[in-house]
Amino acid sequence: MGKNVLIIGASGDIGMAIAERLANEGHHLILHYHQNKDSMHALRSRLEKESILSVLQADLRQQAGIEKLLQELVFPIDYIIFASGSAHFGLFQDTPEAVMNDMLSLHVKAPWLITRKTLPEMIQRRFGKIIFITSIWGDRGASYEVVYSSVKGAQNSFVKALAKEVAPSGIAVNAISPGYIETKMNAHLLEADKEALIAEIPMNRSGLPMEIAHAVQFLLDDQSSYIQGEILNVDGAW
Repeated sequence: MGKNVLIIGASGDIGMAIAERLANEGHHLILHYHQNKDSMHALRSRLEKESILSVLQADLRQQAGIEKLLQELVFPIDYIIFASGSAHFGLFQDTPEAVMNDMLSLHVKAPWLITRKTLPEMIQRRFGKIIFITSIWGDRGASYEVVYSSVKGAQNSFVKALAKEVAPSGIAVNAISPGYIETKMNAHLLEADKEALIAEIPMNRSGLPMEIAHAVQFLLDDQSSYIQGEILNVDGAW
């Protein structure tokens, strides 16, 4: 029987791949997006209508946007996939405080509050799974992406800590840490930069959004229930 899945950031390349994979598996989706209406429209057109419970628009960089989303979560939620996010590229000392605040809210505060809102029902049912899509930089760090590395590192720590707290209640919390994935988030890279990155990856190619979606499905499988607090690297051995 399909579960109710909240996908935060469903209009991104990885979020869309996850949504399509889970819809094909018979799950019922609550899709969040911020401003990419065209991508959300395209996603909805590819999914069966009965697989979509609701579509929620909210800017999670802002407190008002977070509160709006929380108020609109009216369906019981079995699984949460945090796939939203944006990177910031530049010298740390040149990073505006406003950007820091946005990144903290989007990647750290919003997931905290959404998780806090949904956990009580999961604990009551003694069932639920939470998955974060973090980043290789959350573990290893990246120059010129210090703030992004910091907030992704915070997500990794949150996953490890929360898993220990809620595992006795039947809730699984894990993360998937992608390496270089072919998405719009990496569109700012010049072709020479992409070639240099791929040359460092033993598999000699970039990853695909559908490969992240496959990892999500693996963690959601009932037979993966003993996996707790893990950061699953999907990075081609980079």
